[in-house]
Amino acid sequence: MRLREATIILIGAALWTSSSARAADADAGRRIAERWCAACHVVSSEQTTGMEGAPPFSELAARIDFRSRPLADVLSGPHPVMPNMQLGRTDAADLTAYIQSQRR
Repeated sequence: MRLREATIILIGAALWTSSSARAADADAGRRIAERWCAACHVVSSEQTTGMEGAPPFSELAARIDFRSRPLADVLSGPHPVMPNMQLGRTDAADLTAYIQSQRR
């Protein structure tokens, strides 16, 4: 029985490692930003206006250290009503990578 349990644990660890090792995709994050965030935030240099009081992504990228504050923490802070995005870990990582790419 112990060999079976050890095998299950090793397989689970291998699956977790392979899925968490995936590099964040800033292009996928751009698509998420254009769909969910661009109504309020300026999400790229091509966008000229956003909602008053909503910081542009370039400003967010400059002021937030996403290594110490994951996107979920940033979004859970003071923030006006947002659409119910329900981002999974992969989408959150992709969106974070995109926001970081906007740093000037």
